[in-house]
Amino acid sequence: MAKDSLAALDRLCEHDGDFLRSVVSNSLKTIMDDEVTALCNAKHGERSPDRVNSRNGYRHRTWDTRVGRLDLAIPRLREDSYQPCFLEPRRRVEKALYAVVCEAYIQGVSTRSVDRLVEAMGGASISKSQVSRICAEIDEQVQQFVQRPLEGHFPYVWLDATYVKVRHGSRIVDRAVVVAIGLSESGRREVLGVACGHAETEEYWSEFLRQLLDRGLRGVQLVVSDHHAGLRKAVRKCLNTQWQRCRVHFMRNLLSRTPKAQKGYVKALVATAFQQDNASDGRNQWQTVRSQLEGRLPDVALLMDQARDDVLAFMQHPPRLWSILASTNSLERLNCEIKRRADVVQIFPTDDSVLRLIGAVLLEQHDEWQVVRRQFSKEAMGLPSDRDDAILARGIDTTT
Repeated sequence: MAKDSLAALDRLCEHDGDFLRSVVSNSLKTIMDDEVTALCNAKHGERSPDRVNSRNGYRHRTWDTRVGRLDLAIPRLREDSYQPCFLEPRRRVEKALYAVVCEAYIQGVSTRSVDRLVEAMGGASISKSQVSRICAEIDEQVQQFVQRPLEGHFPYVWLDATYVKVRHGSRIVDRAVVVAIGLSESGRREVLGVACGHAETEEYWSEFLRQLLDRGLRGVQLVVSDHHAGLRKAVRKCLNTQWQRCRVHFMRNLLSRTPKAQKGYVKALVATAFQQDNASDGRNQWQTVRSQLEGRLPDVALLMDQARDDVLAFMQHPPRLWSILASTNSLERLNCEIKRRADVVQIFPTDDSVLRLIGAVLLEQHDEWQVVRRQFSKEAMGLPSDRDDAILARGIDTTT
């Protein structure tokens, strides 16, 4: 019904736009006159001993409505100020419009689509520069988020990077967006940080990790990432902790050395090492598989020798966490969402605009992780359960 009414109004605007604007303007003028009369306790120009205020000219402003842009002459008062009743909801509409533009940008909607969206809501056309200025308001929230102190310990950290295109002068270059997420002792995932740089060098990763440490990153027991030389050196230098080579990336590297006809066989054979119940059995099965492949596929066997300790590092941690510690899949999914949003923009104008959009996406995901129940219990994290403490706090006798 509402859609039909709005459609009918649009058709009227097309054929009799001037008439409708005139009707609406006159109606609004009448409303304002009545409101000011009530505030002054006297009509315009009326001499009355009961008058408590008087008019003092007009102030002009435009108001974008569905029937078009209206020029309003809003009466002024000598004492206090006057705001028409119909503009009070408008302030909320403007806030809603602002939120829609920001949300549309964060969701990866193109500026042309944002422009059409604003016009459909009764607003005036918004240029690309206006959209950018509106979205710059997000910067403060994003900066507070990415620079916040990190509280508590994060035993497990995932690191990865994705690439976006940024305009630098007359050139379009690829920029590395590095992201870190962590699993806290309380069993909740958090986005730890994000940065944008020229490449995944050891120096760049080291700077990023030092910033995390300066903000309070502590208690890291395992870092999960792909086999990037610069990243691995930075982890060794800055965190000096155990490193897990992503199992998914390793299998891709392994299968690239395998003849096409034997890829399925090798993949299934190596997977048996990941299916063992403990670290000792996992290493033994790894050696068994390696021995079986050494004669026919020496390159595969060599890679298995080189990568064994790194690929099986997750087995030295609580078994309930093995599924997420073995790879960077959880972070890869987040990177896919980042790419989906960034692909609509295609080419970012500056590094700041990259951090604005991607930082907002990560803030959104971080907030979702905080409101859901924790992903892992203390028992799953290999920590002492606080269940007995909770029972004792309620005065329940557990000795019987």
